[in-house]
Amino acid sequence: MSNTATIASDYQESIESYRQLIASTGEDLHRPGLEDTPIRAAKAFAHLTKGYHQSLDEVVNDALFPSTNRELVLVQNIEFYSLCEHHMLPFHGVAHIGYLPNGQVLGLSKFARIVDMFARRLQVQENLSEQIAQTIMDVTGCRGVAVVMDAAHMCMMMRGVNKQHSTTRTMSMLGEYVHDNQARNEFLDAVPKRKPAF
Repeated sequence: MSNTATIASDYQESIESYRQLIASTGEDLHRPGLEDTPIRAAKAFAHLTKGYHQSLDEVVNDALFPSTNRELVLVQNIEFYSLCEHHMLPFHGVAHIGYLPNGQVLGLSKFARIVDMFARRLQVQENLSEQIAQTIMDVTGCRGVAVVMDAAHMCMMMRGVNKQHSTTRTMSMLGEYVHDNQARNEFLDAVPKRKPAF
């Protein structure tokens, strides 16, 4: 079986849905530029939603290490790409994650993998920030987690109000960051203030 035939078999239902969607525009599905588009679109959509098929254990992969450090650890400018659950249009930006360790630290690459696991789903940015924060809290047992996400939303830029330069910032604070203003301010002061260049 050819590679194309294997892909078509794996994504048959999704491919048919894309065929119907393209046909609904009045386009000719048999013209050269569109012949393989349903297959390509199905593969792309599977990639953009692969977070549904990932487990946290697989993503973290036991990358927790003992540490006596109790000060802020900040991982910033983690790029992410997601799909708005309201219009299925992309939104993308950067995440900044800070946490206060409590006897162990998480491997740095795992923060990006956790962001991707939740971003690669149909999402709203507000929930995405909370899911990332709660997961890091649960995985590390840390004293506090703070997440700030800045994103541009195509549902605001390509349609509707057509605002090309608008961005959205969401935050989620857990643990000590909820009631300790000094810790909260330290984190917020460390987060980049520059408007992201999306």
